[in-house]
Amino acid sequence: MTTISKTPLLDTITIPADLRALEQSQLRQLADELRTETIDAVSVTGGHLGAGLGVVELTVAIHYLFDTPNDRLIWDVGHQCYPHKILTGRRDRIRTIRQGGGLSGFTKRSESEYDPFGAGHSSTSISAGLGMAVANQLAGGDRKNVIAVIGDGAMSAGMAYEAMNNAAATDQRLIVILNDNDMSIAPPVGSMSGYLSRLISGKSYQGLRNAAKGITKHLPRPIEEAARKIEEYTRGLVTGGTLFEEMGFFYVGPIDGHNLDHLLPVLKNVRDAKLDGPVLIHAVTQKGKGYAPAENAADKYHGVAKFDVVTGKQAKATPNAPAYTKVYGETLVKLAQKDEKVTAITAAMPSGTGINIFADAFPDRSFDVGIAEQHAVTFAAGMACEGYKPFCTIYSTFLQRGYDQLVHDVVVQNLPVRFAMDRAGLVGADGATHAGAYDIAFLGCLPNIVLMAPADEAELVHMTTTAWAIDDRPSAFRYPRGEGVGVEIPAEGQVLEIGKGRILREGGKIAILSYGTRLAESLLAAEDLAARGLPATVADARFAKPLDHALIADLARNHEVLITIEEGSICGFGALVLQHMAGAGLLDHGVKIRTMTLPDRLMDHDKPEKQYADAGLDAKAIVKTALDALGLDAAKARA
Repeated sequence: MTTISKTPLLDTITIPADLRALEQSQLRQLADELRTETIDAVSVTGGHLGAGLGVVELTVAIHYLFDTPNDRLIWDVGHQCYPHKILTGRRDRIRTIRQGGGLSGFTKRSESEYDPFGAGHSSTSISAGLGMAVANQLAGGDRKNVIAVIGDGAMSAGMAYEAMNNAAATDQRLIVILNDNDMSIAPPVGSMSGYLSRLISGKSYQGLRNAAKGITKHLPRPIEEAARKIEEYTRGLVTGGTLFEEMGFFYVGPIDGHNLDHLLPVLKNVRDAKLDGPVLIHAVTQKGKGYAPAENAADKYHGVAKFDVVTGKQAKATPNAPAYTKVYGETLVKLAQKDEKVTAITAAMPSGTGINIFADAFPDRSFDVGIAEQHAVTFAAGMACEGYKPFCTIYSTFLQRGYDQLVHDVVVQNLPVRFAMDRAGLVGADGATHAGAYDIAFLGCLPNIVLMAPADEAELVHMTTTAWAIDDRPSAFRYPRGEGVGVEIPAEGQVLEIGKGRILREGGKIAILSYGTRLAESLLAAEDLAARGLPATVADARFAKPLDHALIADLARNHEVLITIEEGSICGFGALVLQHMAGAGLLDHGVKIRTMTLPDRLMDHDKPEKQYADAGLDAKAIVKTALDALGLDAAKARA
């Protein structure tokens, strides 16, 4: 029996050069097949789906008309790129996406020449594209086009506008495609809008426009300036592009981003036009386009687990314990119920941080500022100035984007902003771009800030409550993605004594000092060591700043080996402990100290448990570290 392929046209495409051999009339069928393949692939692996479905036609049109990879194509945010990966030589590996050893869920320079710039965060494409355009000019200008596709919220970040401001001050050829997949910021699209966009981007209009510019240059300056303003104003009335025109971009749109009869001529016109500066094409698309379950879902299937293609039902495992994110959100609600000064701020990730729970209960005190971490931090600082208690809730990896504001606007002014950092440590399938690896190090160097890390979900309740009670300085606490360990969650949080840790298990020669959720692995390691005749002390530091000096002194003086362990990079908790011990003379009496951190390299995407084993931060690695410090062979040590 012969099986008929569901994607006969796509089956002939390996790289974009194959795509360009097609007739334009075949592209609609190709786009439909590409959408089918994207849905099927993500149903097997899980991942980001909605944004990719919204750019299928854009992806086909761009690769058909532009000479990629010679023409540079940047996707921003990178999770829009699944259809792009299928068309650029990676279809045979698309069902490995976000899996260990497989394709990245974002664009990645080391993965393909068709990924000229990695974009795991957002709002970087225009800056990077302008840099590429300038570099091309400096190198002699052999490459013609740089195309930046920016969307899925990325235009809410200030960096995009900084780049546009700079680009408009140059004569660089830069094509920006605004993928407007949420709410149109201009008049509705339609046949007339599509016609006008084709007209304005076409050679006839461009020739007339350039001729008019040539004439007005010979007129007195006031008349020249008046003519320019009249042209911009007239086009703004017709197209709605006044904002971008005022920023110095030649604006085309809005156009229907799913209508190839609109997309192809506009992109071709822009490609062939002799523009003397950057151009912005405004394409309105639908997130989740072409797959009913995604179109009908509130989140448009932005990020999904494996799912059944026919029904759209996702194969989500039943949790054994509540997620840290949920515990945090519910605790914050309880605090807000008794304190009207509690507010919550997030940067475009309400559901990812638990702030959606808070927003449901207190919509007037919840603020999603968009992909604008810098603004979020200083916005929180302003609230703190007025006596409010803002919880600035941002993924660890995204808080990096607001670091200058954190230093100057919060720490220097000693304002009691509370930073709740979700996704601390390794995050599995999202890989290196989303790992919360650096916050312990970049916050640990700041004066007068309280840093905490819960060992489990009950401790998260207590630390959220403790942060609420800290009114005289900034504070921050980090917690991982995923489920807790299953401990009983207290009905009310306790205010912990600042800078005090706790001992959970008493031992002999070996002490393990854990900061964060590696405590469970530390306790497993202690059981293994005890079975070998080497009972170990296990302590939970709770605080990285201020450190519990008395606890550290006790561990150092009464044990031969002291191991610190954390879910963070080098220069973090272990470094702070070592510095204190050196200054206090605790290294002068023979204690052997070992610091266990994430390795000094980027960690590829995989299942979290495999990532931590690879990083050497599981129970097995702790045992080996202890035995090595004592000079014992693991195979010979009594088990």
